[in-house]
Amino acid sequence: MKLFDRMTELEKKIGYHFTDRSLLETALRHSSYTNEKQMPRTDCNERMEFLGDAVLELVSSEYLFGTFPDMPEGELTKLRAKLVCEPTLAHDARQFDLGSYLLLGKGEDLTGGRQRDSVTSDALEALIGAIYLDGGQAAARAFIMRLVLDDISHKQLFFDSKTSLQEMVQKDSPETEISYCLVSETGPDHAKQFTTEVWIGKKKAGTGTGTSKKASEQQAAYHAICDLQGEHAD
Repeated sequence: MKLFDRMTELEKKIGYHFTDRSLLETALRHSSYTNEKQMPRTDCNERMEFLGDAVLELVSSEYLFGTFPDMPEGELTKLRAKLVCEPTLAHDARQFDLGSYLLLGKGEDLTGGRQRDSVTSDALEALIGAIYLDGGQAAARAFIMRLVLDDISHKQLFFDSKTSLQEMVQKDSPETEISYCLVSETGPDHAKQFTTEVWIGKKKAGTGTGTSKKASEQQAAYHAICDLQGEHAD
């Protein structure tokens, strides 16, 4: 698929149409791509990421300030950190498969860059920066509200699911043991996928997959929590 068509498809997914398509292309351009193509370093998405990070912090701070009027500053800071940290932003980026649209160098692509949390989370911030430059603060805020601040309760669980699951289970049954079992490793060394099961006592409670053992455990715990709450985990 040509770049123009790929960008059109991405615009449909994110619900925003760029007036200046070059901004979107820059947001998708990883430094490995510009290095390989011998382009100026400033043509990659790092400057856009810098701007998007600032926009994201302002919008999330404003939203949390207004949504939780009784929450003290320290708790607001902790909550914001959970919502805009690398793992959570990478999770958000996977919701619309941002990694598949990135312009990567061949080496970065072959070593699993499209699935790497650091790459996809940075690209999401770059995308926010591009939307801000193209459509202003209102457009960027709408995108952030729709894709990043859409479900705070689940984002909090996702950030530290293992701790949340332990607190939930042991609140009623302090002696209940929670264990994690790695059931498979797939893919080459540079792009492994780990699958882990979480067990509550003698019952399998959830399964998760990630690019690290820790990530797969967090995902398993998240699914276990959603199952315990009678909810569907995306």
